[in-house]
Amino acid sequence: MKKLESLLWIAAAVVIFQGCKGNKGSTTAADSANEAKTTDTTQLKQHIAVDQNDAKFVVTAAADGMTEVDAGKMAVTKAKSTRIKNFATMMVNDHSKAGNELAKIAADKGITLPTAPDTTQKKKAAELSQKSGRDFDKAYVGAMVDGHKKAVSLFEDASKNLKDTTLRAFAIKTLPTLKMHLDSINAIKSSMK
Repeated sequence: MKKLESLLWIAAAVVIFQGCKGNKGSTTAADSANEAKTTDTTQLKQHIAVDQNDAKFVVTAAADGMTEVDAGKMAVTKAKSTRIKNFATMMVNDHSKAGNELAKIAADKGITLPTAPDTTQKKKAAELSQKSGRDFDKAYVGAMVDGHKKAVSLFEDASKNLKDTTLRAFAIKTLPTLKMHLDSINAIKSSMK
């Protein structure tokens, strides 16, 4: 009975703690939740089936993917160029598909995902939403070039260094699509000059 009472107090503290962490951003809250978990199933903490570096990759990839989808949806309606609208549609489709696959893996591994892009990403999205016409197109293309350079680097590192074989396989499988996105957006950027 004393163990049950202790577990209830710990659970309540975790809920309160998570509520406080929510103000720092969804990715920070997810990282904190994953750090609180353990791979040691003999402990009374919630179980996570991967090490913290692998979990951090999942959180970063999920948040970045959500950002790509949100920006893509915005570009489908706001972009002036048909070529950029087509690229944006591809972003929504490809990143939604990858995000769904990653969410399933995360659930299987006990990894907490962010529920929204982080504060910095939201700020950039708000700035982008204030633009229109060619200014929007130019800003969106610049953001996609930068974002995909980071994504390719993240997934190249993950494909070599993740310890979890399922996550490493996901990174290896997703990397060619990200490289194709980068090539496509670089070609669009070059045509805008």
